Amino acid sequence: MKKIVPLIACTVALGQAVAEENWPAFRGPEARGVSANPHLPLEWSDTKNVEWKAAVPGLGWSGPVVHSGRVYLTTAVSDGEIEKRKPGLYFGGDRKEPIPHLHHFLVLCLDIKSGEYLWQKEVLVTRPLTPIHVKNSYAAETPVTDGERVYAYFGSHGLYCLDKTGKVLWEKMFKPYKMRNGWGTGASPILDRDKLIIVNDNMEQSWLAVYDKVTGDQLWKIEREEPSNWSTPYVWNYNGAKELVLTGRNRTRAYDLSGKELWSLKWNTRTSIVIPTPYEAHGLLYIASGYVGDREKHVYAIRPGGRGDISLKGGERSNAHIAWYDKRAAPYNPSTLVYGDEFYTLFDFGFLACRDARTGRVHYDKQRINADKPVGFTASPWAYRGHLFALNEAGDTYVFAAGKKYGLVRVNKTGGMSMANPALAGDRLLIRNQTHLFSIREKR
Repeated sequence: MKKIVPLIACTVALGQAVAEENWPAFRGPEARGVSANPHLPLEWSDTKNVEWKAAVPGLGWSGPVVHSGRVYLTTAVSDGEIEKRKPGLYFGGDRKEPIPHLHHFLVLCLDIKSGEYLWQKEVLVTRPLTPIHVKNSYAAETPVTDGERVYAYFGSHGLYCLDKTGKVLWEKMFKPYKMRNGWGTGASPILDRDKLIIVNDNMEQSWLAVYDKVTGDQLWKIEREEPSNWSTPYVWNYNGAKELVLTGRNRTRAYDLSGKELWSLKWNTRTSIVIPTPYEAHGLLYIASGYVGDREKHVYAIRPGGRGDISLKGGERSNAHIAWYDKRAAPYNPSTLVYGDEFYTLFDFGFLACRDARTGRVHYDKQRINADKPVGFTASPWAYRGHLFALNEAGDTYVFAAGKKYGLVRVNKTGGMSMANPALAGDRLLIRNQTHLFSIREKR
């Protein structure tokens, strides 16, 4: 028996190493934006520590995903000139009509070691069916993969399942629902074992649907009493129990994997938009809603096992189901981040704040991080090697020492408008800007 133990330990370690090489979904395998790989890069530029740089056609803000040495991402290529994308937070970006030019909706696959294209698959050619905000794209949703198949969701322009060679195995088309102010869609698909999960919260008929990932057969679908939202779903797995968590403007709801509602939470005050994605850390579920126009910007840390209405009452900041609540801790576009014992908020206007992840106690409140060059932040922060990282829309990544004290270490510049979330795959950091995909890797 003693001879078997080292073999078991080796097998476990190998399994963990393989898992760390993959980044299969939006914000990674646990939706947290964190990696334990000790060799990921701390310093880079548009030339320093750049292993390769690949031109990406068209426009897309979907993040890259990685599995088994392949990088997948999506884009939409216009046959005509489109309006220049303008970074920053501003009013006036609404557009009432779809872009009129023919668009080619593509799924791309690259070799992670060389950056060479293995294939490019056109899944749809059409004139767009819905308008989008001037900052958005028609390829905003990050794909998801299990290594054998990749699932690309383009909102009103379809859901596509492709194999590793780029062959389309099945597809689904949906009614082009109206979104708030014509801003377009953005909630990414997720996988849970053999289930593919899609949420479509819009201004007409919102729904949640689950499909068999192999056949594409719809397993179940329920309607939701929610207007437009852009938050990606999350499967909360604790003590062998699973809950499908979806934030929403009216309520955050948790369902079992058959679509039955288990619990719900109403925001303390009315919220306008929900974008940050839920995730779990330290046994708590973190949800957030922080639209810039709202008076309160909510963060809740939720304990497992809730049933029914778990909302706070009156001036409560906690209850049997909610460990802590803060009405001024949420960002607008980025998701929040838990790394170590700290909970971080990257605010869109360029501030960073830090709280205790278990109690919500403030370690430091809003610290201005780019006073000399105020540019908006859309991509979610990420963390590894004792540091956290924040990529702004100008392509500058601010690097901070993790911990209870604020400390800016450096700024890494790759340039180009940047709104996509990165991938942390093994010792490679993959960053997408408006025109290119970078593989950043330290030389060893």
